Amino acid sequence: MTRDRAYFFCGVGGSGMAPLALIVKARGARVQGSDRALDQGRNLDKFDFLRRSGIELFPQDGSGLTSSDQTLVASAAIEDSVPDVAAAKRVGAGLMLRAELLSQLFNEAPVSVGVAGTSGKSTTTGMIGWMLSRAGASPTIVNGAEMKNFITPETPYASAVVGEGEVFVAEVDESDGSIARYTPAVAVVNNVALDHKSMDELRALFGDFVSKAQVAVLNLDNAETAALADGPGAGKSITYSLTNPAARLIGGTPVPAPDGIEISLADQHTGDMARLRLQVPGLHNVANAMAATCVGLALGLTLERACEALSEFTGIRRRMDVVGTRGGVTVIDDFAHNPDKLSATLDTLHAFEGRLLLMFQPHGFGPLRLMKQEFIDVFAERMADEDVLVMPEPVYFGGTVDRSVSTADVIAGIAARGRRAEAFADRAACGERLLELARPGDRIVVMGARDDTLSVFAAELLERLAKQAA
Repeated sequence: MTRDRAYFFCGVGGSGMAPLALIVKARGARVQGSDRALDQGRNLDKFDFLRRSGIELFPQDGSGLTSSDQTLVASAAIEDSVPDVAAAKRVGAGLMLRAELLSQLFNEAPVSVGVAGTSGKSTTTGMIGWMLSRAGASPTIVNGAEMKNFITPETPYASAVVGEGEVFVAEVDESDGSIARYTPAVAVVNNVALDHKSMDELRALFGDFVSKAQVAVLNLDNAETAALADGPGAGKSITYSLTNPAARLIGGTPVPAPDGIEISLADQHTGDMARLRLQVPGLHNVANAMAATCVGLALGLTLERACEALSEFTGIRRRMDVVGTRGGVTVIDDFAHNPDKLSATLDTLHAFEGRLLLMFQPHGFGPLRLMKQEFIDVFAERMADEDVLVMPEPVYFGGTVDRSVSTADVIAGIAARGRRAEAFADRAACGERLLELARPGDRIVVMGARDDTLSVFAAELLERLAKQAA
């Protein structure tokens, strides 16, 4: 990062861009940006926050790029037809991928902790960040989601924390292959499963990531991650498991509750034991917390101190967020968008009574095409007999796209296996159907990624339930 240049973030309000822009601004550089959502009048509170943080905002029409002294920061998926890209080329501005800038900051840190894996990255990153903050390490944290523990009236969007210490904690993405850019001191891999790439590609990417680390934190309860523990650098790993006695950190029998989960942990290297009481529910969060605990052990925390801090962790926005209950119906907002995340959400919610009325909005036509059969399988196998699933077409914000697989194809496969599943042209129609079906005791679950307006949709459903109840 060069402080005498202006960094212009295309899509500055995005979950990956916003935290990086805030970190770069806090480190003394001039930061500007544009976003299609701002032009469309969506998520205006977030853009007001970015302005208050000192970030200059422009329409996404190229008007903000006027000098060769600027550097355009863009995602790997951006197309040359975007006006900001054309303007940057016209004026001779530099072009840098988001992952390139983040990896530079990450690799320059004295102690870098990279959190990777198909599912659980944002939660694990938040857990590690909070644990190290409570331990006095003052870490810098870059997350792809809002961390509730760090939200204040002054910082309502806490996906980034600027610390004064040596530790840099970042969520590392494999979907675009950019994980290859990172050289972590501590590499965390919770799990490996089909999502954006083929399994062969994922194995190569995660294997390389682990091999470059000084310490690798690996989950022996996931077969693919356990295989990494037998690969290059196996001797430098810290492993955890609920079932495998070969792991260093072993968990006892989890005790679930509607608002959390409790488990005993044992460090087999030191003989230490501690009780972990999480405020977030689900076995998947036990795995996330065990990964965070292992990072704490790698950086010199005691097991007891790590568990104390993690017991204060209050969660991540859009990770089974309870929006509210009206007329006996509870609305939940959730980020689940791939088979692993969908399974974790459904399994956690089915541990307690109440029918599930599910709305799943796929996060793109590409993922829908790649994971069509896996989506069919997870809903057919994990839904209860009384549950109902409704699906609109995938989120779409422009650009070229292959629409050869539609939501209707997935719904047909699920319905053929005996589950109640219905396809609708748009989200509004899904909302009407959910409200028509809802009765006291039900839980409406809004699921999907890459679309911040899903949270607005969930809040609107709650408001309409309140009117119906009145």
